[in-house]
Amino acid sequence: MSNNPLFQALTQSNSQNSMMGNFQNFMQQMQGKNPHEEIAKLLQSGRISQEQLNQAQQMAQQFMGMFNH
Repeated sequence: MSNNPLFQALTQSNSQNSMMGNFQNFMQQMQGKNPHEEIAKLLQSGRISQEQLNQAQQMAQQFMGMFNH
């Protein structure tokens, strides 16, 4: 499994509450940080692969679609 907090927040869906708790933790960790820089650091360090990033982005787009309806 990945150490990427975004990927973990999006893929751990044991319950809606668990997912929301993970997302809130992620948001606290990202407070005041540039998300593009943080993603670039994760890619450069090898903590996530481009494929994992692509999957997380696709999942985020699907979530956005659900929230917009």
